[in-house]
Amino acid sequence: MKIIRCTFIALALLLSGQVFALDLDSAKGQGLVGEQPDGYLGVVKATPEAVELSSDINQKRRDAYQRIAKQNGITLEQVSTLAGQKAIEKTPSGQYVKTPTGQWVKK
Repeated sequence: MKIIRCTFIALALLLSGQVFALDLDSAKGQGLVGEQPDGYLGVVKATPEAVELSSDINQKRRDAYQRIAKQNGITLEQVSTLAGQKAIEKTPSGQYVKTPTGQWVKK
């Protein structure tokens, strides 16, 4: 009985981690992450999940920006800056964006 109870608790803890995994929309809605002028996602409120999500998404964005830059004969910085401007423009009211001076503000 004790082994079953321990197994059940371990399974519940494992599953709870999957249930609370963040997706980008919920992380933005909760004010944990926001868009930056450099085209990358920034962490507004540092939680392990927000940091991990941000890192994962930023790696994917960097890969995409590099492909676009190479295809168009421009720099990675040019692509990421343009992407940052577009992402900030598209950010809904109530979500965070980083100003050019480095401060997080609600749009």
